This record gives sequence, C-alpha cells and structure tokens, in this order.
Amino acid sequence: MITTKTILQPEILEAVVVRFVGDSGDGMQLTGTQFTDTSAMFGNDIATFPNYPSEIRAPQGSLYGVSGFQVHIGSVEVSTPGDNVDLLVAMNPAGLKTNLYAVKPGHTIIVDTDSFTKKNLDKALYETNPLEDGSLENYRVIQVDMTSMTKEALKDVEGLDNKSITRSKNMFSLGMVYWMYNRSLEHSIDFFNKKFKTKPHLIEANTKVLNAGYYFAETLELIPNAYTISPAKMVPGTYRIIMGNAATAWGLLAAAEKSGLELFLGSYPITPATDILHELVKHKHFGVKAFQAEDEIAGVTSAIGASFAGDLAVTTTSGPGLALKGEAIGLAMMVELPLVIINVQRGGPSTGLPTKTEQSDLLQAMYGRNGESPVIVIAASTPANCFNFAYEAARLALEHMTPVILLTDGYIANGSAPWKIRSVAEMPAIKNHKITEVKENWHPYDRDEKTLARNWAVPGTPGLEHRIGGLEKDRVTGNISYEPLNHEEMTFIRAEKIRLVENNIPELKTEFADSGDLLVIGWGGTYGSLHSAVKQINDEGYKKIGFAHFNYINPMPKNTEEILSKFKKIIVCELNSGQFAGILKINFSKFEFSQHNKIQGLPFSNDELIQQFKLLV
Repeated sequence: MITTKTILQPEILEAVVVRFVGDSGDGMQLTGTQFTDTSAMFGNDIATFPNYPSEIRAPQGSLYGVSGFQVHIGSVEVSTPGDNVDLLVAMNPAGLKTNLYAVKPGHTIIVDTDSFTKKNLDKALYETNPLEDGSLENYRVIQVDMTSMTKEALKDVEGLDNKSITRSKNMFSLGMVYWMYNRSLEHSIDFFNKKFKTKPHLIEANTKVLNAGYYFAETLELIPNAYTISPAKMVPGTYRIIMGNAATAWGLLAAAEKSGLELFLGSYPITPATDILHELVKHKHFGVKAFQAEDEIAGVTSAIGASFAGDLAVTTTSGPGLALKGEAIGLAMMVELPLVIINVQRGGPSTGLPTKTEQSDLLQAMYGRNGESPVIVIAASTPANCFNFAYEAARLALEHMTPVILLTDGYIANGSAPWKIRSVAEMPAIKNHKITEVKENWHPYDRDEKTLARNWAVPGTPGLEHRIGGLEKDRVTGNISYEPLNHEEMTFIRAEKIRLVENNIPELKTEFADSGDLLVIGWGGTYGSLHSAVKQINDEGYKKIGFAHFNYINPMPKNTEEILSKFKKIIVCELNSGQFAGILKINFSKFEFSQHNKIQGLPFSNDELIQQFKLLV
C-alpha cells in the first residue's frame, strides 16, 4: 500500500501548501474549503485558489475535467495560495498527471489506488501506471485504497446507495490531511450536523469516513506524528474567512447602510460574478432589491432606472457581459447618474475561459463605449479588500455622480483569505448630491464647484421635474442640445469631472523601497503574487527594488509621475498582453516600461517573477 517505509520525526513548519485534485464530482472544492475553515479556526493565515473546469460535469476521468482546490496556511504572512505544493491529494490519474508539475521533489503525494484502473489511466493518457513504473521515485507517495476503505467504513450505514458511498471518499482524504497537520475534526463534524440536519444517515456517513481517514493516517509509519503550524500573528480583532465575491457583496451592503440609500442590484448570471447576486439575495432584511434580469442589457438598464429613482444602483458581470452593457454605461455617463458596474474578469475573448483568471478587460473598461465617455475605473487586489473597493466604488459613484467600473477577477473573486470584520461606523463617510427642495433658478445640470458633480433630483419631488436621456444636454438647462460648441464644452466638462476625482483618492505608495534600481508595478488581483515575489527578492539582498500597486486606474493617483521618477527601471506585470503598460506609456511617455505578461488563466508564480526582476538589476 505504501511505496517506501521511512520513519520521520515531527517537524515544525512556518507554512504549507496543500492541493486537492480529482473529478469535478469528487468534492474537491468542499474538501479544500473544510481544510481552509478548520485552519482558520486554528488561527493560521490563509490564502486559497479554487481551480475547476468550465463544464458543469466534464467527462469523468478526463484531463480537462480535473477540479482542484489549493490552500496555503501559515504562521507567517500568507499573501498567495503558493507556488510549489507540499502535499498533493490526487483522487484519480488525471488529477495526478495535470498537477504533478507543482509538487516539490521529496514531498508527499496521496493517491487513491482504486481509481488507477486501466480505463482511467487511458483517459489520462498514461501509457504505463505511474505508481509502478518508477516515474514518482522523487516523491514520497502514499498509496491508499481509499474507495475500498470508504466502502468498508460505511458497510453498516443504512440509507446509502453506492454512489453516495463512493462520493464520501473525499472525507477520507480530508481526515488523513487533518491528522498530518494536527487539525481538529470538530469543525467539519459541526458542518455535517448543520448541512445534513434532515438526513442523519449522511451525517453518520461523513463523520465515519472522516474519522476512518484520520485514524488510518495515524497508523502509517511513513507520515510523521503530525506537522505543527502555529497560529499566525495578526492584528487583534474578529476575523472570518471570506471569498472575494462575498466580500464585494458585503462592501455594497455597508455602502448602502452608510449612505442611507436602498441597494438595488440588476444582474444577469455569469461566471464568475454570479455569487455576488447569490450573496445579496440573502440580505433582503437590509433592504436589498435584487433583480435577476433576462439579459445583460436589462440588468444594467434596470440599475440605471433605480439610480434615477434614488437608489444605490449596481450591476454585476464578467467580460462578455461588460461588452453588452457598453451602450447603457454610456447612457449613465451621459445623464450623469451614479452607477456601480462590477466586472469579475475571466479569460477571453468571447466565451474564452469562464473559470480561469485574467486581467484582459482593462481597455474595455477604459474605452469600451462609443464617443468620448470617460468613467471612473478602480480595481480590487485581494479577496478581503474586495469589501473595501466595493464600498469605495459606491462612494465615488455617489460623490461624483458618474458610473464607476470596479474590476476584480476570478482569482480573487473565488479565492478566500482572513478578513477583519469592520463595523459600518468605522467606514468613511459617503456624501451624495440629492436635493429635496426647489431653489430659485434650479437646473438639473447645476454643478458642485469642486467636483463638477451635478445635483441628483429624484423623480416625484414637486418642482424638480426634469427630462433625461441619451441625447446631448444643454450645459445649463439639461434640455436637448445640438449646438456644436455646447457639445464640445459638455465633453470637456465630463472629462474634467473624472480628472478631478484624483483629489478624492489616496496617493500612490511604494513598498520595500522608495527609490532605487527597479520599480515593480502591478494592478488589481496580482497584488499577492507581486508582493510575495518582491518581498522574497528583497530578503535575498536586493534592497533597491520597490513595489507600487495600482487600485485607482482612471484617474490615477496624482503623485504617479513623482513615484515613477525615483527608479532607474520600471517593469509592469499583468495577466494580459500589456494593457496597463500601454496606458502608462500614453500618460507618462518620458519613461520606459518593461513588461512581464502571462495569459494562461493562471496567476503569477514567485519563481517566474523573480527571474524577470533579476534580469533588470
């Protein structure tokens, strides 16, 4: 059952990376989530990376049907889900083949030997069985008859069919991993009791298999007496593990509460943004109005109508949906109504890679509308700060009376991390431009002198009746105007309004070095990877490498040029072919920008980034 027999001593670790892989029906996402939540309860810092196929049920045993969940836990700062894997749990040959590259030589692989049949080996394009041909001799391989042992553990449980018994094997692997890393079973057993409270036979089955895996691992001489990973040192407070999409939804709820407005979401389901809709639907008690529209255009136009009526209005989507919303976003910009558009980016173009991450919608967010139609563009950078930037998107939309596009991506939307719970009282104030009383010589396009934001007259207010629409507006009365000079002036006013937002956002800051040989630039969801890589290269002795990460893209922080001027070389790293680098070149043409780009549906790894940085210093 075990390839080698080596008795190891217990080992204290700072961090460990575990990856669970198998068919999309093997429950790898649940297994990974349970290990994550249990480790969070223990006090570890955490980052996760779910990776699953686009198909609802890809062909069983196929290479492209592999579903995976990676979790990085530590007693030190954890900013990425990790590069190299310390433990791979592979439930079938396809999972092993597609993930073996990530395992460090000498580290551990747990496999379900029952799944290594000739049929499954053929599906995974193996010519020989890797468990027998010596190709895994550089790894510590633990071969477990997992399916058979699961069936044995459940032979006396009534009410289970063969399919339910086989599906329980993921809990056997979880039990083994719990023992290896000194985790308690208590959290998962509580989870079973809540999830299956009306199905006691499933509570019994999952609990039995979890225990069976745990005690089986305890009997194996090949596994040490459990690794020890101490709790992380974190800022005192109450924490919870939160996924990026859930954090985004909560940030919108907080903004609605702080601004005193009702929250309206008009949305059409699309991967990987749909969970924001799912989360907000749960909170009708906070006054949320969620509308699942018949298509993307109906989603955004319903939100524009809600904004006209005085709500905090939001629409959510991914790249293909943002393309469809383009004309309506131009309408919201033209009528100057607050609107939050959340784009959870995925691989493209067209349907592309629906479940994989990418940063290729930046230019679409910046310019994907007809005519001169600037809007505010910001980007979240971690699962936890999706909360902050959803809140910020709402604040900027309301205070500047304009659409705001918030960019997240599949990596941070589906990833999770510890989040320090905040009260609404702690959040920044949110002002708005609503008027309720008629002033002498009132016009709908009267503007705030500092921001150029127009006032917000809610329909139904006596004396504030007015017309809006997509045709050009007279700069004073708001009536339709075809006057050439008026159109030019309104175009400049709308552009200047967006530029003035730079006075209402924080300045850009650098990490690790304020000046020096190389400035590493990123934006959005690449923060964790870039921060980790720059930290590592600084720890290696390269002390003149700084890191600047952009969350505000249109407009950029007003000290951007000053920051750029303090470094000899600049490299822009992004998960596309160089879109932000192109924007920087347009705005700061006197600087030279090197690029490192990746378009594989995967995040950056530390090794590839450090290799690029060392070429420039």
